[in-house]
Amino acid sequence: MTRLVVKMGGHALDDLGATSPVLTALAEDLTALVGEGIEVVVVHGGGPQIADLLARVSLPSEFHEGLRITSPETMAYVAMALASVNSALVSALTHAGLDCVGLSGVDGAMIRGQSLGSPWDRAGTVVTVSPRILEAQWHSRYVPVVSPIIADENAELLNCNADLVAGALAGALGADTLVLLSDIDQLRSDPDDVASVLSHVSAARVRDMISSGAARDGMRPKMTAALDALSAGARRVVLANGLRLHAVRDVVHGVIPTTEVVA
Repeated sequence: MTRLVVKMGGHALDDLGATSPVLTALAEDLTALVGEGIEVVVVHGGGPQIADLLARVSLPSEFHEGLRITSPETMAYVAMALASVNSALVSALTHAGLDCVGLSGVDGAMIRGQSLGSPWDRAGTVVTVSPRILEAQWHSRYVPVVSPIIADENAELLNCNADLVAGALAGALGADTLVLLSDIDQLRSDPDDVASVLSHVSAARVRDMISSGAARDGMRPKMTAALDALSAGARRVVLANGLRLHAVRDVVHGVIPTTEVVA
């Protein structure tokens, strides 16, 4: 049976209301795919919501190599913000007709990780993935919607980048496709040149782009996630614009501009 992992983030999550056109379209796309027998899992981020909450409590938003620096104090607020996003997202998708359930990487010991160390502190990386809780939801015909909060070996919470969580899940599940929804249509060989888009890019070139800095800021963890997913067993990784209505449907049908990362 086909498996699909969809990662949502960026401005696609700006409107988490029940009437959000983006979320309504996503619910319709996923409902149709589930009806075709496809097992779907959604992973979400929440960078703007985290930044907003941190600003309200006068804590800084700091990044290094595209990943949020997360002090123990910041970690508590990150977990709060992502829990709020998860509940709102599940509520909106359910309202639009999708049978879904909210989870985090902590639930069912789905994802275990470890701290990235200095300077990231409680920002983490994935060590192990146990998909049993996802399979249980699929058996009951629910779409899991996963927040990227994970736990370490001491049961302490970690903030894991949502792209990296999606890549790890796609690899562990042997997903047919990982869709990384961004705020742009395609990866650029030069991030400052809109004409340098890539429809297909090899894993080797992606590694070069990461090391050279051409894949920078938020694109860096996306491309790292793509490499992780392909090396761990996912068959296909596609970058697409999550602000396009019905982006997931159109990725599946190959009718919108995308970048496919190939092994």
